[in-house]
Amino acid sequence: MIKAIAHICISTKDLDKTETFYCSGLGLSRKFVFLRDGKVAGYYLQINENNYIEVFQTDTLSSEQEPQIKHFCLEVDDIDKTIEEIKKCGIDITDKKKGCDNSWQAWLTDPNGIKIELHEYTDISCQVVGSDCVIDF
Repeated sequence: MIKAIAHICISTKDLDKTETFYCSGLGLSRKFVFLRDGKVAGYYLQINENNYIEVFQTDTLSSEQEPQIKHFCLEVDDIDKTIEEIKKCGIDITDKKKGCDNSWQAWLTDPNGIKIELHEYTDISCQVVGSDCVIDF
């Protein structure tokens, strides 16, 4: 059955700006590119051994159009250190806060308007202990 999320796919009008954000800002690396008629049409950004963000260029996005993904979440080992490193790259990121699931989280937005949640589990995270999560939103 299902083992994990292999990748998410996002669209961008600017491949270079998106790659800089994810690679220089968040520390991911480009694994390979998609070529169409000899030109780069997209790429895979590697999160870990088996998890990726797939990016394709599109000319159909307008600046007023909402992103096609509400948000995605990346697990981090040390949220404080991660926030510090991201801020050094000049990327806006929220302070950490404890979510209703008892996990640490911080939020940022990529150049395409896609919200990214950074997530560090705690010993009492609902995902760890299997408890219900009461939401207030």
